[in-house]
Amino acid sequence: MLLADADALGVTDLFVQVYRGGRAWFPTSRADDTPSRAFRTDGGDTLAALLAGAHARGLRVHAWVNVLSLSRNAGAPILERLGKRIAIVDQKGRSVLDYPEQEIPPPDRTWLRMGTPAIWLDPAAPGLAQELGALFADLLRAYPAFDGLHLDYVRYADALPFVPGTRFGVGLGFGFGPESRARFRAETGLEAPFDRSLRNANEFDDWRRARLGAFVASIAQQARAARPGLRVSAAVVADRERAYLVDLQDWLGWLDTGSLDFAVPMLYTRDDVRLRYQLEALSAHGAHRELWIGLGSWLFAGSPAGGVGQLRTAAAIPGLGTALFSWDSIREAPALLDALATEAARERAAQAR
Repeated sequence: MLLADADALGVTDLFVQVYRGGRAWFPTSRADDTPSRAFRTDGGDTLAALLAGAHARGLRVHAWVNVLSLSRNAGAPILERLGKRIAIVDQKGRSVLDYPEQEIPPPDRTWLRMGTPAIWLDPAAPGLAQELGALFADLLRAYPAFDGLHLDYVRYADALPFVPGTRFGVGLGFGFGPESRARFRAETGLEAPFDRSLRNANEFDDWRRARLGAFVASIAQQARAARPGLRVSAAVVADRERAYLVDLQDWLGWLDTGSLDFAVPMLYTRDDVRLRYQLEALSAHGAHRELWIGLGSWLFAGSPAGGVGQLRTAAAIPGLGTALFSWDSIREAPALLDALATEAARERAAQAR
């Protein structure tokens, strides 16, 4: 069904989720690989068959992994292997493992919410990059036919409303665990901001941003060593300033240093004016870099024409690719699937003329 829909939609690449919430759809001892056993029954292997079928159709397949989010899985094996210290800690010293239902505790909950409630991991935690790199190497050794590794949730946790940096002394930041603050002190000779202190706030933000960049570089290096020629990509926050200041994603830097081969800015919106503004900004960033615009097609299940309109708008920007999120939601909305397939057929016909 997926491959047939891919043909109808005229896509060139598939992003297939194989690691989420500490659970793996591939054999490994580093995660809960119970889902992988469901893929390998009666002598068959569903994932291997998908890879073979996609390649037979000329489609590339990227392994999609949720990196720093364990969803709500407090029993994830990685927490047992490395300890609870790898869970991210907020600016007041509270671990997300102690958050009720992964939401900010009272009294802060009166005016703050988690951007994405989940058990988030700290990219600066010692050993985490090596552990996750080894996990994804297990994946690529088990399924070397994957063409790419797609990193999702590779950012610092954030709180709503967003605050552009620690220096303002409002809102709530993350990545303030004792080991991260000790590492910052050892590497810079400075004290990290904590609780109500704002000392060295800019320096600590820069340091955390650099640690996330080094984390991504390490994951990419280990993945490419396991599967030479692999393309590495990441889902990133589309608003460049927010990504840099709030989520500490210097994703343009990740592209420029070669950690990523391409980035997928998540431009999920029903607001066509915002879409146009963001596309204009991204077109400038993409002049010398490979960007695929992630469109929130699922938002248009009840209004397929809007989804087609956004696809046309994004596809009209020179130098930018497009990615539709997500196939399962499109499949569950037959009118949307038909509209997008019709648009793909129209585009193929136009190219043939």
